[in-house]
Amino acid sequence: MKPLINVEDITEFKGHEHGAFEAQYADVGGKIGAKQLGYNISIIPPGKKSWPFHNHHISEEMFLILEGTGLLRHGENEFPLKKNDIIACPTGDRSVAHQIINDGNTDLKYLALGTNGSYDICEYPDSDKILSRATSKGDSKLWNISKGKESYDYFEGEE
Repeated sequence: MKPLINVEDITEFKGHEHGAFEAQYADVGGKIGAKQLGYNISIIPPGKKSWPFHNHHISEEMFLILEGTGLLRHGENEFPLKKNDIIACPTGDRSVAHQIINDGNTDLKYLALGTNGSYDICEYPDSDKILSRATSKGDSKLWNISKGKESYDYFEGEE
């Protein structure tokens, strides 16, 4: 396996579309042998958001804007985005929640880089959801989404 790839040679994209959310993304890390980090190239069309506003408690992310312009929601702030901007999204509470929005007239293309761990907990401040996930060899073994206020007694349902 070659340990490098040119961004122009990345042509196999998959994607999602759900209301205001739409993005195409292509695996990069798997193609060049990455083990501890996951990389992808993502493209957001004009007027769309890639993913819901969220923060990670275990996985850290970084983004490099390759083409286009947009808007970064980060905590309670908003920042304009342009080519060559680098975005840090460390682990933490809702104060580091983030979302990339294409508010421009052309596609917004970026490199996404994140720790590739087996576990993560994400919060979604806009909808007050929490995601808990555990994966093994790329397959989800546990995937649970609940509302933030949802809570059960530790022994409930155990007898």
